[in-house]
Amino acid sequence: MMKVIEQTKDEARTVAMLRAIAHPARFRIVKLLAARQACVCGDLVDELPLAQSTVSEHLKVLKDAGIVRGTIEGPNTCYCLEPQAIDWLKREFGALSDACC
Repeated sequence: MMKVIEQTKDEARTVAMLRAIAHPARFRIVKLLAARQACVCGDLVDELPLAQSTVSEHLKVLKDAGIVRGTIEGPNTCYCLEPQAIDWLKREFGALSDACC
């Protein structure tokens, strides 16, 4: 019989976000969006050694995890970080650092 860790809703949310960010390309996308502090349309493809379709798939994973949001502007979708998600992660890790010796 396999043991299962029961997660709270908050733990599940944090784990889902961390899984999304754990991929090197997605982590880089998050860092690029944070550095710009603005919504980005097609510029991400120019900054990454990945095909447009691959970048789009990574953005979808980040969006599904609630880390980025996308807004449609004409023929483009512009992406930026979801401030509430970043604040959530700060609080989660802040709680860990508060517990350290």
